[in-house]
Amino acid sequence: MQEDIVNAVARDGKDCLVLMPTGGGKSLCYQVPALMLPGITVVISPLIALMKDQVDALRLNGVKAAFLNSSQDSFTQDQLTQEIIRGGIKLLYIAPERLNAGGDFFEFLKRLNISLFAIDEAHCISHWGHDFRPDYLTLSKLKSNFPNVPVIALTATADELTRRDILERLHLNDPEVFVSSFNRANIRYIIEEKNDHFNKLTEFLSARKDETGIIYCLSRANTEDYAEKLNEAGFNAQAYHAGLDAKTRTERQEKFKNDETKIIVATTAFGMGIDKSNVRFVVHTSMPKNIEGYYQETGRAGRDGLPSQALLFYSIGDLMKLKKFAFNETSAAQTKIMMQKLERMADFCSTYTCRRKYLLNYFDEAFEAPCGNCDICLNTKTEETFDATVIAQKALSAIVRLKEKFGALYVINFLKGSATAKIYDEHKYLPTYGKGAEFSLEEWRHYFKQLQDYHYIEKYGEYSVLKITAKGKDVLFNEAKVALHPFKTKKTARTERKGKYEEVQENDYNKELFDELRKLRLALASVENVPSYVIFTDKTLVELSMYIPTEMSHLEHISGFGSVKIAKYGEQFISAINDFCRRTSTHSRMSEILPAVSAPKKSISNSTTFLQSLELYQSGMSIQEIARRRNLKESTVSDHLLQFVLTGELNVLKFVTKEKLQTIQTKIEEHGNVSLTLLKEQLGEEFTYNEIKATVNYRKRVSELKQINK
Repeated sequence: MQEDIVNAVARDGKDCLVLMPTGGGKSLCYQVPALMLPGITVVISPLIALMKDQVDALRLNGVKAAFLNSSQDSFTQDQLTQEIIRGGIKLLYIAPERLNAGGDFFEFLKRLNISLFAIDEAHCISHWGHDFRPDYLTLSKLKSNFPNVPVIALTATADELTRRDILERLHLNDPEVFVSSFNRANIRYIIEEKNDHFNKLTEFLSARKDETGIIYCLSRANTEDYAEKLNEAGFNAQAYHAGLDAKTRTERQEKFKNDETKIIVATTAFGMGIDKSNVRFVVHTSMPKNIEGYYQETGRAGRDGLPSQALLFYSIGDLMKLKKFAFNETSAAQTKIMMQKLERMADFCSTYTCRRKYLLNYFDEAFEAPCGNCDICLNTKTEETFDATVIAQKALSAIVRLKEKFGALYVINFLKGSATAKIYDEHKYLPTYGKGAEFSLEEWRHYFKQLQDYHYIEKYGEYSVLKITAKGKDVLFNEAKVALHPFKTKKTARTERKGKYEEVQENDYNKELFDELRKLRLALASVENVPSYVIFTDKTLVELSMYIPTEMSHLEHISGFGSVKIAKYGEQFISAINDFCRRTSTHSRMSEILPAVSAPKKSISNSTTFLQSLELYQSGMSIQEIARRRNLKESTVSDHLLQFVLTGELNVLKFVTKEKLQTIQTKIEEHGNVSLTLLKEQLGEEFTYNEIKATVNYRKRVSELKQINK
């Protein structure tokens, strides 16, 4: 949606609310308009460290950006103020507190030619958001002071209630609301029971000793305790929380950003403010208070799009503790909402259905399971079910006998005929009392959770009372069958954990070259005094190590290399790659993404990665299934297969119908060899890029055959 958002802001001058996942490219939505519009763009951001990272990255790309905050001395601020007045800055980052310092700063802003206000982390203005900040309330004055300046508010996490609150508090004028997909396909979601969790944690970390990650804890004391234990176990970890002095926090943050510290152990309440693209894992040692917070925190992993993991340890004890924290003496309404959010988080942790589907459904986004990249979908035992009709009938009958007035724990104790739990005397004479004594409390919880997940029962009301759905009534009264997953002992669950914990690697890149380029990047970052990922992300190094460009002209086809960075760093990277190729007899694979540049077409079909996709496709797998199997994007797999139309090994009609093939060819003949984008615009929405690419490759194939026959 970036193009639509940029047009709405820069071309149409509209106010906008943008919901986009962490790492999804929100910054570009205001940075591009800032460069297109004549004046200055003011960005309000709550995190000082994040401001510095973004300004450093913009400057490395040749953009005149600056931040103004409390970390600077008065002399620096005065100099910067003069430069802003002279018009020497295109993007100015400020904290919301600066607007609270009285009317002076508003008066200063009125002296400037402001083209746009961008409000990052916009959910902070809402009482119903998971991270309310009182300083954000001052932003409600922006439209009254600057009625003709467009405002773009951006957030990664806001449910429907929070969205409405943001729009109302900011007084946006007829705003456009953009909600992009919340799916972070590269993140693997894993949830484990908290028993023996430190051993599980070290097992998880041992699989990724070279990677950096964040471990979130509930308290400051926890962060210190975990960091100490992890260091004793041989891991490179440091605690990070608001109780540390500013100097220590800054030092630890810088070491983490520069990959000197591999693991940072932090409190969930303290915003890390790190735009670090190569965080490979995020661990929660306790359940977060709500799904919004969990989603935002896990979203700090894999911002570069490479495979990453999110591990959460869950226990009923944590849920009980968080319920006490959620109680608000001054607002019954807010307590109710926080409790509801907490219940949804607990349901997510204990669900027996696809984690990704649950997450995306929470944000009102449809998703078809299985995702192929969460612990539920990866578990090889997931498909094993048994006829649990009798178990379901007992549970459903108990709920009915108790007149749908009790929660799960009471119903389970009733079924077990528990001697220790408080059961009303009149209920002990009901026919279902004690009829489930063969199962433990944990086993019954296991089955009740599935009955809820599969919509045989549902919770309602403030006290999560159980009632039966229409589907459940079919089981009780129409003898419908029920299949559930069997309960697993802790020993069985432990043996299945290994596959979920294994480090997920991007396919087909040269690890040795990657490590050499990482050292070069570190050296350049030291010279520039910025974190390594500000120079280039891991994604860029992976592409360099996968396709091995050996000429400067190749770099414009590698993610992360714009014209400024090609001019600044291109020769050093090309020199390093060519040196590596000479020493190791490694050859460039640029022909795979630039078939017209050098090698003959046969080299494409000889490529290991392309052949793997072809073989799986010919075995009957769909593009979506291949992408999941190989942990690649669907677009990457499509590009692999479309190259075999060029070589003649796949029939073009597998990708486009005869009718569409003819229409696309006619359009190409009308316009000549123009860009795919222009062809797509001419052809309209009913034609896909893959259909157009397939036709282009088919025409090239036909043309080559004609030349050979001549």
